[in-house]
Amino acid sequence: MTRHPLYGLALAGFGALILTPDTLFMRWSGMDGFQMLAWRGLLMGAVLITLWLFGGAQGRRALRSRAGIAIILCHALNATLFSLGIAMAPVPVVLFGVATVPVFAALFARLVGGEATGRATWIATAAVLAGIAIAVFGSESGDITLDRASVLGAVAGLGVAAMLALSFVIIRHARAVPIMPAIGSGAMLAGLAGLALSGGPVAAAAGNIAAIAVSGLVILPASFLALTQASRHTAAANVSLLLLLETVLGPVWVYAFAGEPLTAPMILGGAVVVASLALYITFGSGRPAFARASRRTPRPPHAP
Repeated sequence: MTRHPLYGLALAGFGALILTPDTLFMRWSGMDGFQMLAWRGLLMGAVLITLWLFGGAQGRRALRSRAGIAIILCHALNATLFSLGIAMAPVPVVLFGVATVPVFAALFARLVGGEATGRATWIATAAVLAGIAIAVFGSESGDITLDRASVLGAVAGLGVAAMLALSFVIIRHARAVPIMPAIGSGAMLAGLAGLALSGGPVAAAAGNIAAIAVSGLVILPASFLALTQASRHTAAANVSLLLLLETVLGPVWVYAFAGEPLTAPMILGGAVVVASLALYITFGSGRPAFARASRRTPRPPHAP
């Protein structure tokens, strides 16, 4: 069964938009990095693994393959680095690091799958990264500086980007690996580590549990299922470009409802990113790439 050329794009856009308020709920939780990691990982893992079991638990052998284990580890590291980064640094700093996903995706797609990356993708990537640089480093508040916390937050964001990109590329080529248990197992592994490092269940329960539950039960499962499924219907670089919407809209949510500053440079940078994505999707090489992918890629039998 083939899909419309825009199917992967629609899935990626849906997943990215659902993910945008994630950092707001993390701020509302009032928890530290290991507490958030415990709740987000265990809840997300429980949801996805339960859905997989009710759906017939297909693909167990593929889940134990090298590709399956690699996807699990990628998501465990991604979840760990993101929670710790958000806890220790300003939200825009971490999200700026995460914004480098397209660069890592293009690199890994070439190394793992031999996929060529068109000039339009590189131009769009440069444009959106320039816009995010304006949004982050052009802040009038002076809150974002190269102090230890900000540097560690940026490094965590870069690590998240690398793990996300690698998982997208592997998922695109390892079609037998079932997505839900792979992501769910990675999340569960990270959650168990967070629970142990936070001091146990009693210590992990300190904070706004309702806020972090929205993140773990709704935002993360829905967004990551959509994003990873999209990576099977379009190039990882295309998914990564749309994922940058979180970098733009995440700080807006935090500013509006958690009081963290949103300055004129942040608004300008966000406008540059959105405009660059719109131009890329409309006039760049993305649409033909979607069409080629849909013609040669049948829907995987075990995909959710």
